[in-house]
Amino acid sequence: MSGTALPYEFPIDVAQDDIDFMGHVNNASYLKWVQEAVIAHWQALAPVEAVAEHLWVALKHEITYRKPAFLEDDVVATVLLEKVQGARAFYETVIRRGGEVLAEVKSSWCCLDAETLRPARLARDVIDRFFVKSDD
Repeated sequence: MSGTALPYEFPIDVAQDDIDFMGHVNNASYLKWVQEAVIAHWQALAPVEAVAEHLWVALKHEITYRKPAFLEDDVVATVLLEKVQGARAFYETVIRRGGEVLAEVKSSWCCLDAETLRPARLARDVIDRFFVKSDD
């Protein structure tokens, strides 16, 4: 695969139950948002048949918190698929409020066959939908 990842913008609705005892978004909500954003990215760019035939489970999240988020904030997650190796996909998600980075997340996911729930490799043409081809 040669090309640049297509960024996917996922708007986040900060809900009252995201707010912790200190008045800002609880760290656990960021992980919920990343999961929602990555799945939405998959559903938006993959072919309908591939979406129906595959599920995703998170294997690892590495999150760096930069600034707190609050209830009325306008928050967006930008999702990039960095690479796919076998049944694993590696994502970068940046959560922002306007121009401010609130959190950066590196995550790895396992693609599963929806019927057998066993790891499954994606076809090259499916993976290619997540990248803009470069001219090299």
